[in-house]
Amino acid sequence: MAPWPEVEKPETNNYIGDSSKQNQNMTGKEGENHKAGNVASLGNKGEIQPAFSTIALIDETRPEEEDPWALPELQDTGVKWSELDRKGKIIRVLYGIGKFIMLLGLLYCFVCSLDILSSAFQLVGGKAAGDIFQDDSVLSNPVAGLVIGVLVTVMVQSSSTSSSIVVSMVSSTLLTVRSAIPIIMGANIGTSVTNTIVALMQAGDRNEFRRAFAGATIHDFFNWLAVFALLPIEVISGYLYHLTSVIVESFQLESGDDAPELLKVITDPFTKLIIELDKSVINAIATNDEAAKNKSLVKIWCVTETNVTLQNVTIPPSENCTSPDLCWTEGNTTWTMKNITETENISKCRHLFADADLPDLAIGLILLALSLLVLCSCLVMIVKLLNSVLKGQVASVIKKTINTDFPFPFTWLAGYLAMLAGAGMTFVVQSSSVFTSAITPLVGIGVISIERSYPLTLGANIGTTTTAILAALASPGSTLKYSLQIALCHFFFNVSGIILFYPLPCTRLPIRMSKTLGNVTAKYRWFAIFYLLVCFFLLPLFVFGLSLAGWAVLLGVCLPLSALFIAVIVINIMQSRRPHSLPEKLQNWDFLPIWLRSLEPWDNIIMASLAFCGKHCCGFCKCCKVNAEQEGANDKQLKTMEVYENTIAMADEDRGGRRAPAAACVEKTGTNNTAL
Repeated sequence: MAPWPEVEKPETNNYIGDSSKQNQNMTGKEGENHKAGNVASLGNKGEIQPAFSTIALIDETRPEEEDPWALPELQDTGVKWSELDRKGKIIRVLYGIGKFIMLLGLLYCFVCSLDILSSAFQLVGGKAAGDIFQDDSVLSNPVAGLVIGVLVTVMVQSSSTSSSIVVSMVSSTLLTVRSAIPIIMGANIGTSVTNTIVALMQAGDRNEFRRAFAGATIHDFFNWLAVFALLPIEVISGYLYHLTSVIVESFQLESGDDAPELLKVITDPFTKLIIELDKSVINAIATNDEAAKNKSLVKIWCVTETNVTLQNVTIPPSENCTSPDLCWTEGNTTWTMKNITETENISKCRHLFADADLPDLAIGLILLALSLLVLCSCLVMIVKLLNSVLKGQVASVIKKTINTDFPFPFTWLAGYLAMLAGAGMTFVVQSSSVFTSAITPLVGIGVISIERSYPLTLGANIGTTTTAILAALASPGSTLKYSLQIALCHFFFNVSGIILFYPLPCTRLPIRMSKTLGNVTAKYRWFAIFYLLVCFFLLPLFVFGLSLAGWAVLLGVCLPLSALFIAVIVINIMQSRRPHSLPEKLQNWDFLPIWLRSLEPWDNIIMASLAFCGKHCCGFCKCCKVNAEQEGANDKQLKTMEVYENTIAMADEDRGGRRAPAAACVEKTGTNNTAL
């Protein structure tokens, strides 16, 4: 028998010692190895070549993971302008004009649907919002006032409506200005729910949803952080109340004309064909008018005339006459003369529900469903239209205009100019909800960065307060002082928040918080709805319920929960930055049950529930099957791309089931770097 051929000791460092060197060696000699492949195989026929791990090659050749927050390049896949003939250029120009007109029409429908959505929420919860304001003992509690402002603004979808209710109550001496300030802070939080709802419409694409939801919730985080920082200062010192009192007292104020309504002039002709509301009913309920509880919010008569006449009326014998000369008796009946106010209905409204015999709740639910349908449809078409328009050179120009900073000494100036632009645009449309909802899709598709959307949102907060100040200056003389003072409180509250959370880059916490939430919601998209329900409904309702039980219960429950929440945040920060400063057990959360430290078990439960429901719904089941097939195809393609060099490893993987992460594979095979 022939002896075994001698095998030289392989130099393992050439294969596994320096991975970068190995990679260069392989790529540099690829052509040479290809040419001399047969010669090498014949020449080394008697040798056993040293094997190496394909896992290391997989890790080396795998492309680096892209930054999910980087703005995507919107490539222009069409024919270049210079390559078009005259007819093609004319057609492209006409297409561009048509797309621009369609975009304006969709934006108009989008804004109108937001207006109708607000009316629908007022029909559904407007009277309940008025009832909430009736409990004076609860409103004197600043924490309760804060959550009432959040709940009422979410229910009526308008901070202007909730602010007008507060002004009516203050002018009727049912509420003091100092007690009204926490309600205004809550209204500032509640108005940010609209663009958060709009961001949910971009959940189809994971990266778009990541950016859109972060761009929407940056408004939420700024408002919450400003409240947590400034509400205790206001309760202790009353600085907003005293500052605005000095400003109001220093001016000789007179009531003016109506405030300008720039956007309403365009949208009212259409929205008034759908629904018109009598918003004075909510104010009357809040000011304890019992007769208003039986009135409908739907306006039936749009043109009325009020007449005051002096008439003879009968009064009970027990009632004293205002003047003996104006009273007389005929038999057992006592007559007197009184001024009687009569309202004459002249012309009916022309909206769809003027003659409908439906309760307010039914009309509100119908409008809620229709407005959400139109809102979602318009938003989807706007995003698709923007994706088709903002390509190539157009996209690069817009991105450079919006996102580019100034040269070094004036880098800080770009953010403040964006803030000024946001304030100006909000003043034009007279609604921070409309402006922030309009820029949310632009953040989603990558035209506006998160860092630039932050000052735009802060500018929207300032712009909506300037609109409120103008509206206050147009108030009647009886409410002018209070409405102006409340509007100024709103203005200086937002300015104080900007001073705290914008000038220094390290203080821009809302950007980091919104990016963290965006990453979570991109992975677990159901968490976006959970966040919306908790922050704007469940948490305010929980705190409101505790406030009804009194200060002792409120502090006894909220203080330990707040301390626990702050402790978890501090420990998380130290775990990521200085883990060795913590006790060994607190350096990670592995000692907790997995359902307390990970969303994966909850995600499995929710996905299983949706799969169970999908069995009873053909469309959903079919959709899930298509998604599962696509994911399976992607996994199969990824598998063949990664391990095609090692057929035995591929067979082991098929037998072992699901592919383990690359890091785990490397760690597991660290002592055995050969593949037979």
